[in-house]
Formats: sequence, C-alpha cells, structure tokens
Amino acid sequence: MVRDKTGANARFSPRGVPVIIGINRVGLLALYMKEVRRFLKVQTQTVWAPAFTTLLFLVIFTVALGRGGREVLGVPFASFVAPGLIVMGMMQNAFANSSFSLLSGKLQGTIIDLLMPPLSPGELMTGILAAAMTRAIAVGCTVALAMALWPSVSLAVAHVWAVLWFGLMGALLLALLGLATSVWAEKFDHNAAITNFIIAPLSLLSGTFYVIDNLDPAFQMVSRANPFFYVISGFRYGFLGESDIGDAAAVVAAGGGLLLLNVALGAGVYALLRSGWKLKS
Repeated sequence: MVRDKTGANARFSPRGVPVIIGINRVGLLALYMKEVRRFLKVQTQTVWAPAFTTLLFLVIFTVALGRGGREVLGVPFASFVAPGLIVMGMMQNAFANSSFSLLSGKLQGTIIDLLMPPLSPGELMTGILAAAMTRAIAVGCTVALAMALWPSVSLAVAHVWAVLWFGLMGALLLALLGLATSVWAEKFDHNAAITNFIIAPLSLLSGTFYVIDNLDPAFQMVSRANPFFYVISGFRYGFLGESDIGDAAAVVAAGGGLLLLNVALGAGVYALLRSGWKLKS
C-alpha cells in the first residue's frame, strides 16, 4: 500500500514508478530453482548417466593405454587421465543444460514464461548460468567419487585453488556457449550440430588423454589455441602439481586468460539477450 499525490492510500504505485529496485532476488531465485529442479527431475539422465559414460572412458583408455605401469607426468596413466575426464564431463553437461533452456521454450511456445516476468537480461542470464554450473558441479562430484574407487587412480589434490578455479571457469565457459547456442538455434538439430562439430572435437583434442609435448610442433600450436586445453591442463595441475601448460606462473596466466575470455563471451551473450534477437520476434 502506497500513498498517491493527494495523500490518500493507493493500491498500486503510480505509473512509471518502479516497484522492484535493484536486483529481483525473488525472481532470480525462482528461475534458478526452476532450472535446477528441471534437471534433477531426470537426474538419471542428467547426472548419473554422464558420470557412467565418463567412467567408461576411464576404463577403456586405462585398459588400452595404461598397461605395463605406464606413467605420464610422473604418475600412473589412470591418475593422469582422471582429472581431464572429470572436468570434461563438467563442461559438456554445463553446455547441455544452458543450451536447452531457451531453445525448448522457443520450440514449445513457452518462451514467454521466461521473457514476461520482471527479470532483466542480466538476471535471466545469471539464473540460467548458475543452474548450468550447479549441474556441472554435481556431475563432477559424482564422476570424482566413482573414479576415486577405481584401482590405480589417485585424486589427491595438490593445489585446491587450481581445481576450483579451472573447474568453475571451464563450466562457465561452456555454460555461456550453451546459452548463446540456445539463443541462436531454431531447432534441436542446430544444437546438436554445435555439440558434434565444435564441442566434441575441442574436448577430445584438448590434451585429455595425452600431453601435447608428444605432438608435432604444428599440432602443438593448434592445441595451445584451444581454450579447452587450458581448462583441462589447469584442472589437472590442481591434482598432480604438474601440467603441460608450463610452470606455476604459466598456469596462473592461463587462469587469467580464461577469466578474460569468459568476461568477453559473457558481454556478448548479455548483448544478445538484451537485443531480444530470435527471442522476441
């Protein structure tokens, strides 16, 4: 209840006077909970299945390449490949979650449910990204728990900051790419094309299963141009204390570069949401 210009009680605020000032915390929390409950409702598909698939990668590559006590960066092959598989699963699921939100609304005709509430583009973006990163963390913890029970895998943490930083930066990077894809895509085939022809190759060619020092110099340059390489190598550095990025200073520089990349990508995605391109037409 507010007072109008005459001093009498009025039921609503005058036109043009904002009721919600600052951040719409209630709306932002409601959007975040909606997105989290959406993927938790089918957690067998969104959390446990990716963890099982990633564990299969570990089993297959350990059996195929880890025999005879093979070591990489001074640790058994299974311990070398496990951190990369964990963060790769986190990144792929962050993309899957954020790329579904707006696209499903456009295809089902329910996009108005996201655009109509009093949420700014920044709040809409924050809610979707936070839910995607929540799913990434859930998948990462599930995969890590499963791998910790696998023989010859050690997940002892050498640098906690690197595990947290590169894990979150990687999840945020793919969540932003997924949200941009969700804005651009007009059907699920477009989403699948980005997944199959961009995300999957960048993930598999990022040094998850090898160190780039074994590659030809030309391919080393290609790998160093791949942002996924820095996410996976930096995350691995957090567990092993060793990385093919370089020394500790190079790892810190890589972490700063990922932050700048996410800031630039986030600004672009915010501009897309604010313009309403392919959302309000």
